[in-house]
Amino acid sequence: MDMNSFSPMMPTSPLSMINQVKFEDEPDLKDLFITVDEPESHVTTIETFITYRIITKTSRGEFDSSDFEVRRRYQDFLWLKGKLEEAHPTLIIPPLPEKFIVRGMVERFNDDFIETRRKALQKFLNRIADHPTLTFNEDFKIFLTVQAWELSSHKKQGPGLLSKMGQTVRAVALSMRGVKSRPQQFMEMNDFIEIFSQKINLIDKISQRIYKEERDYFDEMREYGPIHILWSASEDDLADTLSGVASCIDTCCKATEKRMSGLSEALLPVVHEYVLYSEILMGVMKRRDQIQAELDSKVEALTYKKADADLLTEEIGKLEDKVECANNALKADWERWKQNMQNDIKSAFADMAEENIHYYEQ
Repeated sequence: MDMNSFSPMMPTSPLSMINQVKFEDEPDLKDLFITVDEPESHVTTIETFITYRIITKTSRGEFDSSDFEVRRRYQDFLWLKGKLEEAHPTLIIPPLPEKFIVRGMVERFNDDFIETRRKALQKFLNRIADHPTLTFNEDFKIFLTVQAWELSSHKKQGPGLLSKMGQTVRAVALSMRGVKSRPQQFMEMNDFIEIFSQKINLIDKISQRIYKEERDYFDEMREYGPIHILWSASEDDLADTLSGVASCIDTCCKATEKRMSGLSEALLPVVHEYVLYSEILMGVMKRRDQIQAELDSKVEALTYKKADADLLTEEIGKLEDKVECANNALKADWERWKQNMQNDIKSAFADMAEENIHYYEQ
């Protein structure tokens, strides 16, 4: 991040420095508000799953009402993400939280896991709502408004299994073929994504390790306060001193707990979301290359006259338009994503720095 914007006349206290790099919220004319809450566990003879209540409030004219309340499970979110990728292959679709948590971290469906997922699902929907194109997607509107049985019926209207398999085989064949000459701008994008992926994954690992060490430190330290209180009861001459030490340890415990809360709520989710974004970006680049590879294959076929020339010329014209639309969509979304990423990460680090300053002051 470029941090050279500090004025020589600015205040030199740490908190003043942090306030200089924070982004001020600009007034936003939102017309779609989405909340994910009230997780419910469902147990059937076949499976156990969680559904979440989704409340939508809107002033948009294309919605039949201003308030909607539906329940959705994780598979429904996966369906929505798939439909968005299908409709907008070179737009950067927000990531969903992973289906399963890493073994040994938390049990599936415990309260912490459910709450972490709830927040991530809400972030996912609000990212889509704030996107200038995705927010008007018809499947997104259906996801927010129709009841569960209607959504199941709508899902069945998509392409059949054989059609999907055919599309998958074709995509794999095109990706294996590769592109002959990727435009320079997309070469630079690809290089950026690779470096970004390496760095954000490293930051994620370091942040997780810091949190674990902080948790171990906290668990050990909070045992010492009660020990000093008990000790003071048997040492009359040292009673006040030992009680003072116990009080000091208690203060340190509270400050450490607050800092851990800041880590787990402000920094870790943001960093991990962008780890998932790095995977999304790789998928977007692959889909862009597949569209270009399809055009390249038709141009090659025309060059060697492997098929009807008039038909190929018509197909090439359509594919050229498709490639241009895909490239323009990605270029526009790329700049928007980079700005959001820089704002989010800078804000997360600034918030964490402020938490650390308060921690040491306490």
